[in-house]
Amino acid sequence: MAVLAEQLGISPEDYLSGERDAPFRHEYVHGQVYAMAGAADGHVRVSINAVLILKNHLRGSGCSVYMADMKVRVKQDTAFFYPDVMVTCDPADLQRNHFKQSPCLVIEVLSPSTEAYDRGNKFALYRELESLQEYVLIDPRTYQVDVFRRNAHGRWELFAFNGETATVVFASVGCECAMSDLYEDVNFALEAE
Repeated sequence: MAVLAEQLGISPEDYLSGERDAPFRHEYVHGQVYAMAGAADGHVRVSINAVLILKNHLRGSGCSVYMADMKVRVKQDTAFFYPDVMVTCDPADLQRNHFKQSPCLVIEVLSPSTEAYDRGNKFALYRELESLQEYVLIDPRTYQVDVFRRNAHGRWELFAFNGETATVVFASVGCECAMSDLYEDVNFALEAE
Protein backbone atom coordinates (compact mmCIF):
# COMPACT_ATOMS: atom_id res chain seq x y z
CA MET A 1 0.00 0.00 0.00
CA ALA A 2 2.91 2.39 0.72
CA VAL A 3 4.32 1.82 -2.80
CA LEU A 4 0.92 2.55 -4.32
CA ALA A 5 0.66 5.74 -2.24
CA GLU A 6 4.05 6.92 -3.53
CA GLN A 7 2.97 6.34 -7.11
CA LEU A 8 -0.56 7.71 -6.93
CA GLY A 9 -0.72 9.93 -3.88
CA ILE A 10 -3.66 8.58 -1.90
CA SER A 11 -6.28 11.19 -1.02
CA PRO A 12 -7.37 11.57 2.62
CA GLU A 13 -10.85 10.40 1.65
CA ASP A 14 -9.53 7.24 -0.03
CA TYR A 15 -7.28 6.58 2.96
CA LEU A 16 -10.19 6.90 5.41
CA SER A 17 -12.41 4.72 3.26
CA GLY A 18 -9.78 1.99 2.91
CA GLU A 19 -8.78 2.14 6.56
CA ARG A 20 -12.30 1.30 7.77
CA ASP A 21 -12.06 -2.21 6.27
CA ALA A 22 -8.30 -2.77 6.42
CA PRO A 23 -7.14 -5.83 8.40
CA PHE A 24 -4.13 -3.80 9.66
CA ARG A 25 -3.82 -0.18 10.76
CA HIS A 26 -1.99 2.36 8.61
CA GLU A 27 -0.87 5.92 9.21
CA TYR A 28 -1.14 8.56 6.49
CA VAL A 29 1.34 11.38 5.82
CA HIS A 30 1.19 13.68 2.78
CA GLY A 31 -0.51 11.13 0.52
CA GLN A 32 1.61 8.17 1.62
CA VAL A 33 0.33 5.27 3.70
CA TYR A 34 2.49 3.34 6.19
CA ALA A 35 1.61 0.03 7.85
CA MET A 36 1.73 -0.05 11.64
CA ALA A 37 3.81 -2.71 13.36
CA GLY A 38 2.77 -4.67 16.44
CA ALA A 39 3.92 -3.59 19.89
CA ALA A 40 6.09 -5.27 22.52
CA ASP A 41 4.81 -6.24 25.97
CA GLY A 42 6.17 -3.19 27.81
CA HIS A 43 4.77 -0.86 25.16
CA VAL A 44 1.28 -2.28 25.63
CA ARG A 45 1.50 -2.30 29.44
CA VAL A 46 2.65 1.34 29.63
CA SER A 47 -0.13 2.36 27.23
CA ILE A 48 -2.79 0.56 29.27
CA ASN A 49 -1.47 2.07 32.51
CA ALA A 50 -1.54 5.58 31.03
CA VAL A 51 -5.12 5.10 29.81
CA LEU A 52 -6.28 3.82 33.21
CA ILE A 53 -4.58 6.68 35.09
CA LEU A 54 -6.01 9.32 32.76
CA LYS A 55 -9.48 7.75 32.56
CA ASN A 56 -9.78 7.63 36.34
CA HIS A 57 -8.51 11.19 36.67
CA LEU A 58 -10.80 12.61 33.96
CA ARG A 59 -14.00 10.78 34.86
CA GLY A 60 -16.91 13.25 34.69
CA SER A 61 -14.77 16.08 33.27
CA GLY A 62 -16.12 16.06 29.71
CA CYS A 63 -12.70 14.98 28.39
CA SER A 64 -12.27 11.63 26.64
CA VAL A 65 -9.29 9.26 26.62
CA TYR A 66 -8.51 7.11 23.58
CA MET A 67 -6.00 4.35 23.00
CA ALA A 68 -4.23 2.98 19.93
CA ASP A 69 -7.17 2.43 17.56
CA MET A 70 -8.45 6.01 17.32
CA LYS A 71 -6.89 8.26 14.69
CA VAL A 72 -5.83 11.91 15.07
CA ARG A 73 -6.28 14.10 12.02
CA VAL A 74 -3.53 16.69 11.58
CA LYS A 75 -4.76 19.67 9.57
CA GLN A 76 -7.24 18.93 6.80
CA ASP A 77 -5.14 16.80 4.46
CA THR A 78 -1.71 16.46 6.08
CA ALA A 79 -1.65 13.34 8.26
CA PHE A 80 -3.57 10.75 10.25
CA PHE A 81 -1.81 9.07 13.17
CA TYR A 82 -2.77 6.42 15.71
CA PRO A 83 -1.26 7.74 18.95
CA ASP A 84 -0.79 5.22 21.74
CA VAL A 85 -2.91 7.42 24.02
CA MET A 86 -4.65 10.76 23.54
CA VAL A 87 -7.04 13.02 25.39
CA THR A 88 -9.48 15.43 23.82
CA CYS A 89 -11.71 17.86 25.68
CA ASP A 90 -13.31 19.32 22.54
CA PRO A 91 -17.08 18.59 22.36
CA ALA A 92 -16.86 18.52 18.55
CA ASP A 93 -14.51 15.54 18.76
CA LEU A 94 -17.25 13.56 20.50
CA GLN A 95 -19.26 13.84 17.27
CA ARG A 96 -16.43 12.43 15.12
CA ASN A 97 -16.59 8.65 14.85
CA HIS A 98 -13.39 7.60 13.05
CA PHE A 99 -10.88 10.29 14.01
CA LYS A 100 -10.37 13.18 16.42
CA GLN A 101 -8.74 16.44 15.48
CA SER A 102 -8.43 18.50 18.67
CA PRO A 103 -6.44 16.52 21.24
CA CYS A 104 -4.86 18.46 24.11
CA LEU A 105 -2.58 15.56 25.09
CA VAL A 106 -0.89 12.96 22.89
CA ILE A 107 1.26 10.14 24.27
CA GLU A 108 3.55 7.98 22.16
CA VAL A 109 5.30 4.99 23.72
CA LEU A 110 8.70 4.64 22.10
CA SER A 111 10.12 1.63 20.30
CA PRO A 112 13.61 1.28 18.81
CA SER A 113 12.23 1.37 15.26
CA THR A 114 10.08 4.51 15.70
CA GLU A 115 11.87 6.60 18.35
CA ALA A 116 13.69 8.93 15.95
CA TYR A 117 10.52 9.51 13.93
CA ASP A 118 8.39 10.07 17.06
CA ARG A 119 10.89 12.66 18.34
CA GLY A 120 11.39 14.31 14.94
CA ASN A 121 9.03 14.40 11.97
CA LYS A 122 5.99 13.07 13.80
CA PHE A 123 6.38 15.66 16.56
CA ALA A 124 6.76 18.37 13.91
CA LEU A 125 3.42 17.36 12.40
CA TYR A 126 1.70 17.09 15.79
CA ARG A 127 2.84 20.65 16.58
CA GLU A 128 0.54 21.84 13.78
CA LEU A 129 -2.43 20.96 16.01
CA GLU A 130 -3.47 24.21 17.67
CA SER A 131 -5.27 22.29 20.42
CA LEU A 132 -2.21 20.26 21.42
CA GLN A 133 -0.76 21.37 24.75
CA GLU A 134 1.44 18.37 25.58
CA TYR A 135 3.26 15.73 23.59
CA VAL A 136 4.58 12.90 25.75
CA LEU A 137 7.20 10.28 24.89
CA ILE A 138 7.46 7.29 27.22
CA ASP A 139 10.39 4.88 27.00
CA PRO A 140 9.20 1.39 28.05
CA ARG A 141 12.83 0.22 28.50
CA THR A 142 13.60 2.52 31.43
CA TYR A 143 11.90 4.97 33.79
CA GLN A 144 12.02 7.91 31.36
CA VAL A 145 9.12 10.19 30.39
CA ASP A 146 9.68 13.29 28.26
CA VAL A 147 6.82 15.78 28.33
CA PHE A 148 6.94 18.50 25.70
CA ARG A 149 4.64 21.29 26.84
CA ARG A 150 3.54 24.35 24.84
CA ASN A 151 4.15 27.49 26.91
CA ALA A 152 2.20 30.76 26.94
CA HIS A 153 4.36 32.04 24.05
CA GLY A 154 3.58 29.02 21.87
CA ARG A 155 7.06 27.55 22.33
CA TRP A 156 7.64 23.94 23.30
CA GLU A 157 9.50 23.20 26.54
CA LEU A 158 10.83 19.83 27.65
CA PHE A 159 10.02 18.50 31.12
CA ALA A 160 11.98 15.28 31.67
CA PHE A 161 10.91 12.84 34.39
CA ASN A 162 13.42 10.14 35.35
CA GLY A 163 13.58 7.35 37.89
CA GLU A 164 11.11 5.04 39.58
CA THR A 165 10.27 7.53 42.37
CA ALA A 166 9.50 10.50 40.08
CA THR A 167 6.06 12.05 39.80
CA VAL A 168 4.99 12.63 36.21
CA VAL A 169 2.89 15.73 35.52
CA PHE A 170 0.41 15.99 32.65
CA ALA A 171 -0.41 19.68 33.14
CA SER A 172 -2.75 19.85 30.13
CA VAL A 173 -5.30 17.77 32.03
CA GLY A 174 -4.21 18.54 35.60
CA CYS A 175 -2.98 15.01 36.29
CA GLU A 176 -0.03 13.87 38.36
CA CYS A 177 0.94 10.20 38.62
CA ALA A 178 3.67 8.14 40.16
CA MET A 179 6.22 6.84 37.69
CA SER A 180 5.84 3.42 39.32
CA ASP A 181 2.10 3.45 38.44
CA LEU A 182 2.85 4.32 34.83
CA TYR A 183 5.30 1.40 34.61
CA GLU A 184 3.30 -1.07 36.71
CA ASP A 185 3.94 -4.70 35.62
CA VAL A 186 6.55 -3.74 33.00
CA ASN A 187 9.27 -6.38 32.78
CA PHE A 188 12.41 -4.45 31.81
CA ALA A 189 14.26 -7.72 31.09
CA LEU A 190 11.81 -8.39 28.23
CA GLU A 191 12.33 -4.88 26.85
CA ALA A 192 16.10 -5.47 26.69
CA GLU A 193 15.63 -8.32 24.17
